Amino acid sequence: MAPCFVSAAPALHRAGTRHSTSPTRPSLSSSFTPPFSNRVFVPATRTAQWSMTAAPSQKIGVAVLGATGSVGQRFMQLLDNHPWFEVKALGASPRSAGKKYTDAVNWKQAVPIPSNMADIVVSECKAHLPAFDGVKVVFSGLDADFAGEVEDEFAKAGRAVFSNAKNHRMDPDVPILIPPVNLPHLDIIPTQRKNRGYDTGFIITNANCSTTAMAIGVKPIMDKFGIDTIVVSTLQAISGAGYPGLSGMDMLDNVIPYIGSEEEKMQTESKKVLGSVQNGAFVDADFNVSAMCNRVHVLDGHTECLSLKLKSPATPEQVVDAIKSYPSVTYDLGLPSAPQNDIVFHSGVDRPQPRLDRMVGNGYTVTIGRVRDCNVFDIRLVLFGHNTIVGAAGGSLLNAELCVQRGFIN
Repeated sequence: MAPCFVSAAPALHRAGTRHSTSPTRPSLSSSFTPPFSNRVFVPATRTAQWSMTAAPSQKIGVAVLGATGSVGQRFMQLLDNHPWFEVKALGASPRSAGKKYTDAVNWKQAVPIPSNMADIVVSECKAHLPAFDGVKVVFSGLDADFAGEVEDEFAKAGRAVFSNAKNHRMDPDVPILIPPVNLPHLDIIPTQRKNRGYDTGFIITNANCSTTAMAIGVKPIMDKFGIDTIVVSTLQAISGAGYPGLSGMDMLDNVIPYIGSEEEKMQTESKKVLGSVQNGAFVDADFNVSAMCNRVHVLDGHTECLSLKLKSPATPEQVVDAIKSYPSVTYDLGLPSAPQNDIVFHSGVDRPQPRLDRMVGNGYTVTIGRVRDCNVFDIRLVLFGHNTIVGAAGGSLLNAELCVQRGFIN
């Protein structure tokens, strides 16, 4: 029987008991509490849709590439005291190599550098270096200028690579994996290994952060009613630009109606993410997407306003029911970082909001609100997701946990 974990924190919507439309939040602060820190191991009460291995008997060695950057720092935070993974190595640029992590990083998180990682000596991102001996899992927060070749090198060396970069997302044999949305996309891994000559290694990517939140939010609606067209306008946090990112003079009292390549990513990646795998190949979902992306003066979290044209008619009440009844996929699988709910619905007329909703589910939960009729299409709604947790490092962490359960990481 697969493992499951029960949180001591207040519940939002538990699968099967999703009747309240105003979830109780565990905290309104922006601080992060590792979800596994207050869980008790109990046998799972549900059976997953495919077989899984047990939790690892000892911690698996992992490395973080791009460890000094914004996403890399979030990885370090999320991996602190992880029950399955232990950080063994850190990779960064040559100027950081040879330094202790605490001396190499300009730490920008709201909590201190994890004490058990502060003195790890940073290495260059080269798979053959002794620092990476004993590492089976690689989390990549590398910039796209360097990520593609480096990630391929680590996969060839037998490591499971979980990437946040765009380089491999649209490769025909690389999944853009979001566990609440497209679990069957893992079935492409044997094909990838055969195509690329990998032995035990492979590459799995995240979607772009704005795509991730949208895909999780529309998945219950797509499954129930089908989707023909999505028109989406985003209000994206400044943390999505990395550090130092945009200048204060650019962002103060301002909105920037352009984020390079962001609209194109949403329009292409969403079709792959919400598509299927048939005969060892990805088949895109058959809907149209029009995206307009804006950078706003918010620290963390992306807000997205959607208008949907459905394939089958639905009232707002029926759409809300579909959202509330969607299973808590990652929680039901017993993944240690999983929130109690991948998606929650909030009935407040002015929700979701970044300041109030960014840490729902410790940043792993997408919040949906303002579901109503659309005068042009069928349904309008607003959704919100934390861009650096569920939309970046946290999403990769869930992907790695899933691959351990599936037996792809021994």
